[in-house]
Amino acid sequence: MIKLKNTDVYGFEAAIRGMRNPWNSWEKSDSVSSDVHNCVECAHKEDFSVCYPNHIYNCFDLIIGENDLTLMKKLVSAGTDHSKFMRMVNVTCDITAPMFWWSEYDTYKVGTVRNSCSKMHTIHIKPFDIGDFTHEGCDKIPAAIDTLMYVVGECEHLRKLYNDTEQKKYWRAIIELLPESFNMRATVQLNYAVLQNIYHSRRNHRLDEWRDFCRWIETLPYSELITGGNADEMQP
Repeated sequence: MIKLKNTDVYGFEAAIRGMRNPWNSWEKSDSVSSDVHNCVECAHKEDFSVCYPNHIYNCFDLIIGENDLTLMKKLVSAGTDHSKFMRMVNVTCDITAPMFWWSEYDTYKVGTVRNSCSKMHTIHIKPFDIGDFTHEGCDKIPAAIDTLMYVVGECEHLRKLYNDTEQKKYWRAIIELLPESFNMRATVQLNYAVLQNIYHSRRNHRLDEWRDFCRWIETLPYSELITGGNADEMQP
């Protein structure tokens, strides 16, 4: 299970200016600012895919012109040394995903920021429930879901003991026992260069969460700069 909300994309205007600096070709830029932000579907920018592809270019705050888009694609095709502008296009969003997915996400350290909910400070506040865990695979195996339910119940029992006694041993036991399927939320900052690396490395990953993440990438404005137009190549 993975949920992505509150997506925001910004930095295209500065990226285009910087992209044209090496050749002093600013006069050839044909992108224009857009004041259109009144599309009901994406007014809160929670899910760009609601509008994509019919309205996204009208809702986005910059309409990239044909000249600029052609040069951007050319530079992306030339490799990372030539497409540095991709690092200046920033994306922020809220992600809720299991800890086993976050451990893989943390491979991408360069050009990313992550502010997570804290296990250390808040794990004892909210009651544990099966809904707090990713369990699609366990649901298909009775013994597995029974085991997970037992562990969730034990974590809840330890949580109550810790809140009643404030003895650290119960809190420590929760941290040690907590399954990797526990869902955590974080607000992250990435950029188009990082997303390009992620997309081409993970779009056919065995984890459904990575496939869903890459489908979200495909909904971003001008995502062809990231995907290279290979969205249809994702395996089902």
